Amino acid sequence: MKALFVVPPLAGHVNPTVAVAAELAARGHRVAWTGPAEVLVRLLPPDAEILPSGDRAGPAGYGALHAHWRDLRGVAALRFLWAEALVPLAHAMLPGVEAAVDAYAPDLLVVDQQALAGAVVAERRALPWATSATTTAEFTRPFAGFPKVGEWVAGQIAGLLADCGAPGGWDPRFSDRLVLAFSTPELLGEDETRPAHHAFVGPALGPRPAGPAPFPWRRLDPVRRRVLVSLGTLNREAGAPFYAAVLRAADQLADRVQLILAAPAETVGAAPEHVLLQEYVPQLQLLPHLDAVVSHGGHNTVCESLAHGLPLVVAPIRDDQPIVAQQVAAAGAGVRVRFGRPRAGELHDALAAVLDDPAHRWAARRIQASFAAAGGAAAAADRLEKLT
Repeated sequence: MKALFVVPPLAGHVNPTVAVAAELAARGHRVAWTGPAEVLVRLLPPDAEILPSGDRAGPAGYGALHAHWRDLRGVAALRFLWAEALVPLAHAMLPGVEAAVDAYAPDLLVVDQQALAGAVVAERRALPWATSATTTAEFTRPFAGFPKVGEWVAGQIAGLLADCGAPGGWDPRFSDRLVLAFSTPELLGEDETRPAHHAFVGPALGPRPAGPAPFPWRRLDPVRRRVLVSLGTLNREAGAPFYAAVLRAADQLADRVQLILAAPAETVGAAPEHVLLQEYVPQLQLLPHLDAVVSHGGHNTVCESLAHGLPLVVAPIRDDQPIVAQQVAAAGAGVRVRFGRPRAGELHDALAAVLDDPAHRWAARRIQASFAAAGGAAAAADRLEKLT
């Protein structure tokens, strides 16, 4: 089988495909990716086969989009995501995805929810395709309380399909044959109405490209409990007030907690002795050495933490993050706090809760067990093999 992964230029959306592709390759299948090569080359293994599509997003590239997006919140962020990012990305990727299908002749497309061009091309070519759902927010009817917002998003999708000459009445975010959701109902919440072709396989974890600098493993404290603080790769520049509040909260726990803070030094400033400040950390390798994680609610970081049985403090910023944070809190696996106008006292209490209240760790380990039982990359590969 030849599988073509269609992905946007976002690490959290690419990472699960790496593990699934590695599993498929180990079974003798051939795999390749299409998407903006200028970004994918940094996110994929050195030997990955990349067929470029959508390599520029306007005259300034994806960096300019990121710089604008990171300062937005709420509905403004959602509108920007669709009108300035996802729909233009689909148009930009469409010719390249068509060319990739011509050149690679795949038997199957695995299309990220935010790489809409992949679904359009698959439908045009009558190719089997599966959705790679790297966030479960859209499984929860996120606009139920905001119908006009939901109608606006539906209008964006309908307009895209019309502009591409595709028939209307279907949603390119969801394959009608297979949706791979990298979570489980134990985190998402039970729902008997979910279709049978929605496969909850849990996180697909695999090797990641090495960071720009080695991690100082010897500086991990052998006595104090260790907590990672990470706002992900896209939000760190906007995190200065949050980092400051976290550091003030950690001062009160310095006798028993070591923070590993993944952030740029120029954003954080001077870090005290009990804080290990690194701009980049090897997150998957580091998680087994931790006791808890403070996160922005990115789906990858949350699920990777829970896959290691770690409770979370979640400070959502935008997009799907408030929904993911609510899932964590509702499951009992962590505490939700504010990102905007953060208070050191609130963060101190949240950190103390996830470290000292065994209920949070028990809930995290219950979800960890569900992830392990779901099968991860191997289960995803099983479902993809049956699709062709």
